[in-house]
Amino acid sequence: MLMGEYMHSIDAKGRVILPADFRSELGESFIITKGLDNCLFIYTTQEWEALSVKLKQLPLAKAEARAFVRFFFSGARQLECDRQGRFLVPANLRLHAKLQKEVVLIGISSRIELWSKEEWLRYNEEINPSVSSIAETLVDLGI
Repeated sequence: MLMGEYMHSIDAKGRVILPADFRSELGESFIITKGLDNCLFIYTTQEWEALSVKLKQLPLAKAEARAFVRFFFSGARQLECDRQGRFLVPANLRLHAKLQKEVVLIGISSRIELWSKEEWLRYNEEINPSVSSIAETLVDLGI
């Protein structure tokens, strides 16, 4: 299970160190793609394949489904870490997530999210006042 929060930096070439805990969970190669909320999503190959099956089942006739599938697949790349545990974030994905110097990697059970530090802090400031009411809604869903 992927969990935890790790602060790192992105070097001038666009490489980020993947925490050792995450490397052991992801395996030799993994998939990175555009995520929601101005971050990037990183999946194991197995998790990506399962998600791909679900996305392929969306109705092609619905504009929203086509848009979401385009968004998700157009940014997807298969990556590997180098010997130092770094991976290269493609330029288009760095732009999407506004990655500059400091980044945050967070484990979200079945995926990793890669955030710019500024965006992560901004997101947390926005969401923190609402966490209690969100928790109450989740109780209604049986969680």
